[in-house]
Amino acid sequence: MGKDKVVIMGAAGRDFHNFNVYFRDNPAYDVVAFTATQIPNIEQRTYPAVLAGSLYPKGIPIYPEAELPRLVREHQVNQVVFAYSDVSHETVMDRASIALAAGADLRLLGPRATMLRSSKPVVAVCAVRTGSGKSQTTRAVARILKEMGKRVVVVRHPMPYGDLTKQVVQRFASYDDLVKQETTIEEREEYEPHINSGTVVYAGVDYERILRQAETEADIILWDGGNNDFSFYVPDLLIVVVDPHRPGHELSYYPGEINLRMADVIVINKIDTASEANINIVRTNVRNANSRAAVVEAASPIFVEAPEDIRNKRVLVVEDGPTLTHGGMSYGAGVVAARRFGASEIIDPRPYAVGSIKRTFEKYPNTGAVLPAMGYGEEQTKELEATINATPADLVLIATPIDLRRVMEIHHPTERVRYELQEIGQPTLTSILREKFA
Repeated sequence: MGKDKVVIMGAAGRDFHNFNVYFRDNPAYDVVAFTATQIPNIEQRTYPAVLAGSLYPKGIPIYPEAELPRLVREHQVNQVVFAYSDVSHETVMDRASIALAAGADLRLLGPRATMLRSSKPVVAVCAVRTGSGKSQTTRAVARILKEMGKRVVVVRHPMPYGDLTKQVVQRFASYDDLVKQETTIEEREEYEPHINSGTVVYAGVDYERILRQAETEADIILWDGGNNDFSFYVPDLLIVVVDPHRPGHELSYYPGEINLRMADVIVINKIDTASEANINIVRTNVRNANSRAAVVEAASPIFVEAPEDIRNKRVLVVEDGPTLTHGGMSYGAGVVAARRFGASEIIDPRPYAVGSIKRTFEKYPNTGAVLPAMGYGEEQTKELEATINATPADLVLIATPIDLRRVMEIHHPTERVRYELQEIGQPTLTSILREKFA
């Protein structure tokens, strides 16, 4: 019997991890290509030989996802492995239909095949959709564990958008590390808040090597998930965040529903801004899908230093990029702040968008009259800066996890919008974590 020929469909995250832990150095398979989607400028690259292992001395090419049928036919591919996140169940089956029509099987690798086991306890924070409130939940968990006297190291879901050979294992403990490793806006949004609170963050490409290094300086590993993907590590406690602004999505998006069904703790977030009807839909779905999980209810209150500066202003709202794009939201904390504090108008940035920012609006037409903080590289960051400065606003509301003024020059007056997790009622994350790890 010859080797099974494989194409892995991904977005520079789960796909690389699945290859590393399941296919690398596995003589039963020949991975002929990766395909890429969601993230710009990834296709036409190569997964490098230094990461690909001894079976792939030239590395593995990465192609646009649109080329999948050709790759299957030309290479007589037996298996297409679907390996990216935050897509509807319908989208997964659409990709399955493309793969099967071309002559291959579609395969999903699950937690048992891809999770690594740590020598230290692992708390994983995941979600059912991008933008549910996972980041502030992770920060809250880190704070609680440190108050318990634990040494906490965060390992963040991968975002390797640069030179993969330089991103095998990355450690971030200071702003200098962010500059030295040429992080994008997307990366800074995830790493900088942890650095602000004195927590070391690891990320990169090879999550076995990352884990073993992180274990040397941690009592507890805190997995900070990306999108709605499930953890790369076997969790001792799995916390999953759901979003009542998108009721029903907890049961209709991949792989978020997997997280929902596996969760030990489910955080129903944003109950301060969602309707009671939508909250009840989510409560019912949570109870029916996973009745054994502890349920924590929480809000994501917003904080603005000078809310009076917003009143009667024409504002440009800059929101977290992934939440608006593949997260499917048309607004975020910035829009909530603009409305709450009396902005006279939210300026639509779309007529002023340039370059890849304009193309982002074309690709995600439901984004709404807000600006997603896209920044997957230096060029796109400059295009975001140009779009902000070209938009005729009295005030820019920066509702991203980082202060964009650190990475670009904004000519308009600015105000930051922050948000943190606020638990309501019982049980709390504190009580759950103390019971588990005290």
